[in-house]
Amino acid sequence: MKFSRHHREEPEINLIPFIDVLLVILIFLMLSTTYSRFTELQVNLPSADAEKLKDRPAEIVVAVSGDGRYAVNKTAVEGRSVEILTAALSSAAAGRNDTMIIISADATASHQSVINVLDAARRAGLSRLTFAAQGGGNGR
Repeated sequence: MKFSRHHREEPEINLIPFIDVLLVILIFLMLSTTYSRFTELQVNLPSADAEKLKDRPAEIVVAVSGDGRYAVNKTAVEGRSVEILTAALSSAAAGRNDTMIIISADATASHQSVINVLDAARRAGLSRLTFAAQGGGNGR
């Protein structure tokens, strides 16, 4: 009888199938995950393609720049307070209450600047307001 000692082999862990399975799971998760953007708000602004009216009422165009300056009918308004803007709107309206106020605000203008125009128009007794929109059909 021959008693020989068998050398016991150490068990090996084969990592290649494990890596293959992990890559398949990773690809599946990448394809099925939806990425939400919470820091960005997608807004489609309206565009105006209406025909121009032939009989237009009296209009006052109030331009609001990105840094908060105002211009009434292409005349710069000195100062940024609501009271000064109210006086400029009252003198531009010349006592007519049916005057249309067109607010043309820059895309980078603050909301407070536009609210100041709305407040000044209310104080001047002008209730017909509209906003200028950029023409074109792409919505940008």
